[in-house]
Amino acid sequence: SSEGLGIVRLNGAVVFVPQAVRGERADIRITKVMKTAAVGEIVRILQPSPERAAPDCPYYGNCGGCDFRHLSYPEELWAKRQRVQDALKRLGGSSVQVEEIIGAEDPAGYRNKCQYPVGADGTIGFFRARSHQVVAVKRCLLQPDAADRTVAAVGRWMRKYQIPAYDERTGKGLVRHIYVRVNHLGQSLCCLVVNGKGVPREPELAAMVLDAVPKTLGVLLNFNTSRGNVILGKSFRTLWGQDFLMDVLCGLSFKLSAPSFYQVNRKQAQVLYGKALEFAGLSGSETVLDLYCGAGTITLCMAGQAERVIGAEIVPSAIHDARENAERNGIQNAEFLLGDASEIAARFSAEGLRPDVITVDPPRKGLSPDVVRAVAEMDPQRVVYVSCDPGTLGRDLARFAEFGYLARRAAAVDMFPRTAHIESVVLLSKGEIDSQKVRVECSLEDMDMSEF
Repeated sequence: SSEGLGIVRLNGAVVFVPQAVRGERADIRITKVMKTAAVGEIVRILQPSPERAAPDCPYYGNCGGCDFRHLSYPEELWAKRQRVQDALKRLGGSSVQVEEIIGAEDPAGYRNKCQYPVGADGTIGFFRARSHQVVAVKRCLLQPDAADRTVAAVGRWMRKYQIPAYDERTGKGLVRHIYVRVNHLGQSLCCLVVNGKGVPREPELAAMVLDAVPKTLGVLLNFNTSRGNVILGKSFRTLWGQDFLMDVLCGLSFKLSAPSFYQVNRKQAQVLYGKALEFAGLSGSETVLDLYCGAGTITLCMAGQAERVIGAEIVPSAIHDARENAERNGIQNAEFLLGDASEIAARFSAEGLRPDVITVDPPRKGLSPDVVRAVAEMDPQRVVYVSCDPGTLGRDLARFAEFGYLARRAAAVDMFPRTAHIESVVLLSKGEIDSQKVRVECSLEDMDMSEF
């Protein structure tokens, strides 16, 4: 399944089996029966799959961060490609084939944004699957070593000076999360999310972090006194150093503050954006509208191959970053507008703006019907849909089809190796398009699983 669960059928009913592998024979025990499916567990493996792998992480099965460490990486890629293909066909009603899934050269240590929850007892690690119980983790194979060393230093500071952790049940305590950003040079920011306006022993905190990770460029506090699951509050204070990092993506320079949106896998983001550029088929004379542009990464990557690019985003800080990033890179044919995607799309449609290409990179919930309608009414030659959720992608393709826009090409990019998440890119158009691939230079079953 898309969550990495093995699937078997018992008298026609679907049974999901954690850590079972396609093609295996095993004895299983049914542990839970629901209305539409059941859950089982492996009692004994009778004939293991050649794609079964010994998990290389001691926390696998307890920590909820990974889903596929019991599989070979090629088998994981097969499952993810199949998930996208199924969504396009069953939910989108499309016959387009997923041309390829592009895996990571190295599926380890790829995350440049690392968020570690802190349990009420001071445990630092990651949540157990479908819970808020924190599993202590000393070394995470998805995170760079600098992030784990930063977190270990914060833990030592908390124990040495008896700094209390936040208890979400009572709303008391201080340290809620440890948030680390790392760039391609190994430089990092350390940010503590705290329930208050400060913490004791702030100079000692900065000194201990810097001693553990000499490439730390800044130590910050973020203030979040609200109850709930939102990680970051709205305000920050710098304890030491600077409050930003610089990084390079597709040959462009980007300034990253702690709250900036940025793809967590830089190398695979370059692959993803390169595929989006290929599907856009730009020749240099087009106007491109980029909805949900964030800090302008896709918009600015398109700018070098288009006459005019317009990015739209509802988050003010992201638009501020996007404009700064355009200026920093000397890009003069890009403009950025603040507003809701549906409102901006509807306004452009009413004003008669006719972009040649529209790109969308929405959050997991996908596009609203209003956005789909407004995009279609602008009558672009091509729509390039970048998706982080195959389910909502499939649903939206069906909505676009009602306006005559059909999927013509599709590909998947594994941005999040060893987890169930997968990114995909789909090209839509009303008529036939030139299928010749453009050479791009870039530096480098949808069942509800919440019941269990």
